[in-house]
Amino acid sequence: MYRLSVSRDFIAQHFLTVPNPGPEGEVHSHRFGVDVRLTAPELNEYGYVADIDAVNAALDDLEARYRDALLNDLPEFEGLNPSVEHFARLFGDRFVEAVPTAGATALTVRIHEDDDAWASHERSLR
Repeated sequence: MYRLSVSRDFIAQHFLTVPNPGPEGEVHSHRFGVDVRLTAPELNEYGYVADIDAVNAALDDLEARYRDALLNDLPEFEGLNPSVEHFARLFGDRFVEAVPTAGATALTVRIHEDDDAWASHERSLR
């Protein structure tokens, strides 16, 4: 099995919308670290899991979308508590729309909320 992983980090804000969120219910910032990992059983005709330039371009666009944003205000978070778990899935949704992943069989998006905590979302691409 082959894996390609690319990372980004950026600062964004959110506030939790669950009952009794404590201080997390106020707008606050995190330095989010995002790791995107594509998995493939075989390499494509060029010896790639995916074109790393296409992966980087998609991550540049996603970083620009989320950097300095209040996640609660973005349409993809409408009706959702902006947890790091939801963020990982939504980030992956936008990533697969932007990157040709023909040979890849799985995508994992891991988002670090801080040095000690992260959540991930994994999906099949077939």
